[in-house]
Amino acid sequence: MSALRIVSTLAFFFVLFTIQESAVSLIHFPISGFSLYLAVAISLIALEDHNGALVTGFLSGIVLDLSPTSNAPFGQWALILTGIAFLFAVNRDSIADLTSSPVTFVLFVAVGVSIALMIYLLFGSLLGEQNGSLSHDLIVVLGNALWTIVFTPMFLPTLGRVREYSLTARER
Repeated sequence: MSALRIVSTLAFFFVLFTIQESAVSLIHFPISGFSLYLAVAISLIALEDHNGALVTGFLSGIVLDLSPTSNAPFGQWALILTGIAFLFAVNRDSIADLTSSPVTFVLFVAVGVSIALMIYLLFGSLLGEQNGSLSHDLIVVLGNALWTIVFTPMFLPTLGRVREYSLTARER
């Protein structure tokens, strides 16, 4: 990943974070909320190559750690999303098969977001954070997965085109 692409990816994640915090998080969805930021981050991680996935996971985690509303220690999201990106990079061949079909890719993103939230809750409980009851946490994770399945098909084509536009000739 080139230095210019890293800077543009970081700027994209800051803009996306601002949209998430100023607009999407204020909408009261039935069942639970929706994390546009996590859905886009997991989608971009899945679309990237080995090194790009790791860099994208780390950058998206660092930006998410800067959230003023987060009670988590700094670096927790960076660790989680870099770990997920590592799993994607190691299993790149099977993920490439998933990304060829839009329906399976949407389900894959929903499962990835759910796993990221469950790992966040697990790390939070290990670090002594008060996350709430198990039933409430399960409803939040399942509700987020539901809304991810509903909204991901709306932004996935645009996200793919923007990503292709940001690639240099060498990366294509």
